[in-house]
Amino acid sequence: MSRQRVVIAGGGFGGLYAAKALRRAPVDVTIIDKRNFHLFQPLLYQVATGGLSPGDIAAPLRAALRGQANVEVMMGEVCDIDAGRRVVVLDSGREIGYDSLIVATGATHSYFGRGEWEHLAPGLKTLEDATEMRRRMLYAFEAAEMEAAEEARRQWLRFVIVGAGPTGVELAGAIGEIANKTLREEFRRIRPEEAEILLLDAGERVLPSYPAALSESAEKALIRLGVRTRVRVKVTAMDERGVAVATAAGEERIDARTVFWAAGVQASSMGRVLAERTGVATDRAGRVVVNADLTVAGHREIFAIGDLAAVAQGGKPVPGVAPAAMQMGQYVARTIRRRLEGAAGEEFRYWDKGSLAVIGRASAVADFGTVRMSGLVAWLAWLFIHLMYIVGFQNRVLVFIQWGFHYFTFHRGARLITGGK
Repeated sequence: MSRQRVVIAGGGFGGLYAAKALRRAPVDVTIIDKRNFHLFQPLLYQVATGGLSPGDIAAPLRAALRGQANVEVMMGEVCDIDAGRRVVVLDSGREIGYDSLIVATGATHSYFGRGEWEHLAPGLKTLEDATEMRRRMLYAFEAAEMEAAEEARRQWLRFVIVGAGPTGVELAGAIGEIANKTLREEFRRIRPEEAEILLLDAGERVLPSYPAALSESAEKALIRLGVRTRVRVKVTAMDERGVAVATAAGEERIDARTVFWAAGVQASSMGRVLAERTGVATDRAGRVVVNADLTVAGHREIFAIGDLAAVAQGGKPVPGVAPAAMQMGQYVARTIRRRLEGAAGEEFRYWDKGSLAVIGRASAVADFGTVRMSGLVAWLAWLFIHLMYIVGFQNRVLVFIQWGFHYFTFHRGARLITGGK
């Protein structure tokens, strides 16, 4: 009898953890990704702000899986699925058959129907996004240094971040730390600490998914770093010179040469492809609505996991965070093994391990359900948890050393302006 063929589309947290969990299963695994590396997305903002280099948070998929004899890695993009013939189609035209298919192609940023804003305000989902943010952020200080006109200089030193969720908060805090500490005394014509950092959100408060007390603590920490938070404001227009926002008092113009986007996410294009090929429904963010066992309705051999999957538990949606994707990947691998053994399946149960967001040096907020904390203790918890999940021992050591050096010196060694202008 031939071995079962498991194809995994996507080498993110869900796909990688599924592949690893199938190590001892009697299956042949093919993991396909358009990149040759696994990216630790929670630390992308540190690449965007010069704290870490791209290689510190990325691990080659082949290296991560080289000790697993039943796995092969293919660099390519799954662009179509033939559910009837059970094959996936790559961008090269090649077809690969499967007995079980795990679709874990993740998500991208959403501009809520205003896709033309993407080149004006980059989001943060890929290494390219992070290095482009880094270029724009550092170039703004350089341009301000060369600018003779006072108003133009202020526009270069004004940073607007749209979206006050964890990504926006972490990005704003890091830019505030750079302006107030890292770049101090490095320029001759400008004072970087006079930079104006605006964090905008249409909601009622920053970190809206966190308890109100932690949200308030995060806002106070941001203020100490020079970040000005503005809630209940909605971006209505954008150009190369700034944004227009709607507020309770009416329309307002904010002139700024640097705008970053952290306001929303949507499922990758594979969500639409999967829906068209299987007839399954998607939610407003393009995520595939899956069964309790993470399978697609009518196709028990197809699983959708991670940011691509819309699944509820206890009446609440499972959040699109790395721990959820890891658990889904491990669960699907366990389900495949149980099927091969003839055992009954079980429903997916998400274990919420809590949420953390870092604001700056020795400052973070953590919500572990019954335990909530902020400040240094939360920051130490954040450090430990992130180090634990970084793929590759070498990367863990390098990141730990750089974090330690940065803690004592405020130095950010990856402040390189590359690409673009």
